[in-house]
Amino acid sequence: MTVDPDLIALMNDILRTEVDDPWPRLVDLGLARLTAPEAVGGSGAGWPEASALITAAATAGVAIPYVEHDLLAGWLLRRAHLPSSDARRTACIINDDGVATGVGWAAESERIVALRAVDHGWAVADLPRSEVDVTAGWNRAGEPRDRVHVHAGASAWNRVPDDTGEMFRLRGALARAAATVGALDTILQLSLDHTSARTQFGRPLSRFQAVQHTVADMAAETALARSATEAALTEAVRNDWAGSTAFRIAVARSCVGHAASVVVRGGHQVHGAMGTTAEHRLHRFSRPALAWRNEFGSVASWDRAVADAAVAAGSSGLWDLITS
Repeated sequence: MTVDPDLIALMNDILRTEVDDPWPRLVDLGLARLTAPEAVGGSGAGWPEASALITAAATAGVAIPYVEHDLLAGWLLRRAHLPSSDARRTACIINDDGVATGVGWAAESERIVALRAVDHGWAVADLPRSEVDVTAGWNRAGEPRDRVHVHAGASAWNRVPDDTGEMFRLRGALARAAATVGALDTILQLSLDHTSARTQFGRPLSRFQAVQHTVADMAAETALARSATEAALTEAVRNDWAGSTAFRIAVARSCVGHAASVVVRGGHQVHGAMGTTAEHRLHRFSRPALAWRNEFGSVASWDRAVADAAVAAGSSGLWDLITS
């Protein structure tokens, strides 16, 4: 799926030149609400463009709340027929006690869009940050992942379609897959650059067979993760998140999760002690890759989803499942 090269160049330019806080610039250019319809003040783009922004940010090692703000909170507001704006938002699914954990950027958001199960369905509330209790937390990459406690009364909630809970999880899962692929791409490139420039015993590290095998494994796993993620994205766009989208996302997340283990381990092995220092860039990509692979479902849960789909297909349907 192609995205306008000029748009990608703009994204890369913003993320590489405004590393400290690119969010205001993204808001000014309409990229913070990339997939919102133009009728409600968005840019009217789709998931291919959103994936390009997610990957660009991950490749540059820049943390932004785009997924939470646009792909989750903005989407929930449209499903609930609630007004949206440029006010910075995050989104979460709360339990029966009104609590959600691991919520991205909640403490820094102006509004929190909460989703909860009600009467065999789902409901959404768009709440000011001042009306929600937030306890700050972080994932292993140091990104905000907070605890949220919502006390909203019944009148604050709007019913949404019954598939909203599952769709929320799939959208977040696909977004994290795209981000992880971006991080793996950079780890691989850093490793290629390092092994080409660094010499030991009078020759570059890239000339040693063991190093070559490690880097080859990293490249193969990164390519597989990218291919699986692109296939899931293509299916989601082509069939409007129906068809085999859920299965393809499960495959992508499984591939990405296992690839992250291989690529992060290999990247740190070829960099040696240098790669473990805070001054080196490597950790800006290896830590997020390991954190993102367990958000919106663990690697084990996505492995089980793939296995369950294969069992359900049976011997007569397995080949069609794989090749469809």
